[in-house]
Amino acid sequence: MHDPQSSSEPNAKPSRRSQGQIVVARSLWYVKPGVAELRTERLAQPPPGQVRIAAEYSAISRGTERLVAFGQVPESEWSRMRAPLQAGEFSFPVKYGYSATGVITAGADKLVGKRAFVLHPHQDHFQAPETMLAVLPDSVPSRRGVLAANIETALNAHWDAGTTLGDRVLVVGAGIVGLLTAYLARRIAGTEVAILDIDPSRARYAEALGVPFVTPSDVPRDNRIVFHASATSAGLDAAIDACAFEGSVVEMSWYGSQPVTVKLGGAFHSRRLKIVSSQVGHIAPSHRAQVKHADRLQRAIALLDDDRLDALVADEVHFDDLPAELPRIWQSSDLPPIIRY
Repeated sequence: MHDPQSSSEPNAKPSRRSQGQIVVARSLWYVKPGVAELRTERLAQPPPGQVRIAAEYSAISRGTERLVAFGQVPESEWSRMRAPLQAGEFSFPVKYGYSATGVITAGADKLVGKRAFVLHPHQDHFQAPETMLAVLPDSVPSRRGVLAANIETALNAHWDAGTTLGDRVLVVGAGIVGLLTAYLARRIAGTEVAILDIDPSRARYAEALGVPFVTPSDVPRDNRIVFHASATSAGLDAAIDACAFEGSVVEMSWYGSQPVTVKLGGAFHSRRLKIVSSQVGHIAPSHRAQVKHADRLQRAIALLDDDRLDALVADEVHFDDLPAELPRIWQSSDLPPIIRY
């Protein structure tokens, strides 16, 4: 929902003016399927318990956010799929996004000047409750910090799967989430990890993270855990085929309103396989009693202390150019660029 102290003005000219305590901010809105525009918002001085942030970077999700951009969120999921600081509705117009980093410019003295990660849509200046901030450590630059939401998803998936020492693990789908899931698996002692994708150009990202890349012709079999993150029926079938006896497929893809088929014939039952849903909105049952959402996010951010992850945020697009660049970004087979402010 909108901050009661702000208002949206469609098609306004870009501005970074400050009018006394009022800041004129710009945000990205999806206004109809496949179409986005920049709008302005007037932000008053943040009240106690909130801060104002000057964005440095934000990240685009080609999975969930693309479904939002094209109006493919089922109406039954409109409430559950709201981003924490979303404005508008999935029926359009909607301001959506959940991975931004920036510098705190107003609020409590102890926070001003610190860098933080926030689950906020794409916006050059924005306000958020202090309770939703995750202060970035010096070891995690703001550019890499936009991976926090994705690596938190990967961390939760491993908690759902129960990945442990010496496991044989395959990840299907070398997008950002899949690559981070494989990266975390690789950090567990004794694991055998590989990542599968039909696009050979993704191999360079896997190589940068120290994860073996495989194609459909050389998929390792007998994996105790297979994480599926390709959001395709063919990928899900490949994940099932690669499971060991009594192995598990951890389904990380979200398909929105798109139908998906799955082949449960063949040896699915005789091999006693399991398909497990993993979704970041809830903490995995194995950790729910001990870990709160803020704790999980801080643990995820701590895992970003690795220069190799910079390979996943190497490309960028300027915020001013984002509405015009989005059609190309949605159609590209490469990893999405991050947004620079």
